[in-house]
Amino acid sequence: MIAVIQRVSEASVAIEGEVRGQIGVGFLVLLGITHEDTNEDLEWLGRKIVGMRIFGDEEGKMNLDLKTVGGNILLISQFTLHANTKKGNRPSFIDAAKPDIAIPLYQKMIAFLNGEMGSPIQCGEFGADMKVSLLNDGPVTIIIDSKNRI
Repeated sequence: MIAVIQRVSEASVAIEGEVRGQIGVGFLVLLGITHEDTNEDLEWLGRKIVGMRIFGDEEGKMNLDLKTVGGNILLISQFTLHANTKKGNRPSFIDAAKPDIAIPLYQKMIAFLNGEMGSPIQCGEFGADMKVSLLNDGPVTIIIDSKNRI
């Protein structure tokens, strides 16, 4: 699983012109799921996301986590994170999980993050054509791959 975490002042996702998810301060998380991902990847990555200390403390150092600053998460599924661009100019998405694998893992990630946060997160809709808006704070963008833990 790959997560692109963007620290935001605000973010939202709209589907067919209707806002489906919206947050103030927090993380916009783009989540890519591959066919090799497991519940272990999901839990490891979910804990990393919630535990990321990338908000400034009173000294301006990135030292505070999401819960400490009262932030939330907007989770968006994004199969294109597993694009293979080695050949030609048209990316291959063969490493992205098919919906029968990806949808249950995406739903489990939503439930896991809800539990870790202690309140509901916001999310997009798997497979939908989404319009994501954000005000990146910093900018701070972190990429985490559950297959690169060491």
